[in-house]
Formats: sequence, structure tokens, C-alpha cells
Amino acid sequence: MRIHFAIAVLVLVTAVVLDVERIELVALLLAISFVLIAEMLNSAVEAGIDVATTSFDPLAKLAKDIAAGAVLIATVNAVAVGYLVFSDLLKNRSSSFLDKLRDAPAQLTLIALVLTIVLVIAAKAYTGRGRPLSGGLPSGHAAIAFAGWMAATYILGDSAHWFLVSSLTFIMALLVAQTRIEAGIHSFLEVVSGGVLGALVTLVLFQLFWS
Repeated sequence: MRIHFAIAVLVLVTAVVLDVERIELVALLLAISFVLIAEMLNSAVEAGIDVATTSFDPLAKLAKDIAAGAVLIATVNAVAVGYLVFSDLLKNRSSSFLDKLRDAPAQLTLIALVLTIVLVIAAKAYTGRGRPLSGGLPSGHAAIAFAGWMAATYILGDSAHWFLVSSLTFIMALLVAQTRIEAGIHSFLEVVSGGVLGALVTLVLFQLFWS
């Protein structure tokens, strides 16, 4: 629920900063309230079922699934409302931002690295393997190393020495991955998945925004 409240506050603050119309603000408030109410009811249903039974019951599972489905519907509705409210307001701002981003490889590289770290932490939280900054699937060190390799390859694509620099950064990324395996912190699969994740995230970002 704390995450929901934080997102709600962020959305409302953004709406006030962008000076949305009153009717649009009302729509946002209703959508946010719908999500929060659905989440509260879902939590209440789950807690009530957990207290009532300790064994598996298909009807209990069905009730939990329906309650979770209500949260999903409310969330999709809120996203749709947010898109309708903010899309036109952010169109010009985002266009200007993307134009600047195309001419700023350092910023784009930083975004790629941050996004890679976020995805690594999210993947570890989802799989329940390892801590955010140590161990688990995927390897964060390998992800960052191969993200750096991909960024260097793109940025120096027109340079006469791009192949040499790309090869050196690739070897360095491999060495980082090797040290994680030799130290017993990660398995081969965890290192490979991290490297692929970092390289793909950076590749996609540079394909989209680097001209």
C-alpha cells in the first residue's frame, strides 16, 4: 500500500505542476481512489481467507484471484486515465527531451546503467535469489559490465579505433564475469543472464535514441 500511496502522491503532484484542468484532476482522483479501494479490499479478502483456513481450498483461491483481478482492472483503468490526461501535456516536453537525449551519449549511457540496475534488482526480488547488490539471478556486476561494453561500442561506432575499444571493453566485461564465478558469488547461468540483460537494455536504448 505504501507504494500505491507514493505513486498516487507523485501523480497528483505532477498534475498540479502541469496545471491540468479541474475535470481531469477529478478523473485522476477517482481513478486513484478506485485503485486504493480495490487494493484495500483485496488485502482484506486475503487476510480473512488466511485466518479462516490453513489448508488449500479451491474456493478460497478463486476468491483471492477475483480480488486480485479487481485490483488489476482498477490499475489498468488508472493507467488509461493517466495516459489520457498527461499524453497531450507531455507531448511537447517529451519531444524536446528526446531530441536532447539523442545528442547526449553520456546521459543516455547513465540512463542505460540505471535502468539495468533497476531491472537486476527487480529480477532478484522476483526470483527471490540473492540480495539486491550481491549474488542471485542475474549478476548485477556482469549486467553493468556488458552494458558499458555495449555503450562504448555504440558511442565510438564512427571512430577509427572503435573495434579496438569495443574488443577491450568486451574483454574487461568478460573478466568481471569470470571473477564473479571464480569467487563463488554467481553461477555461470547468473552471469550470462546478467550480461545479456545489460547488453540488451543498452542496445535497445541506443537503437531508439542514438542517431
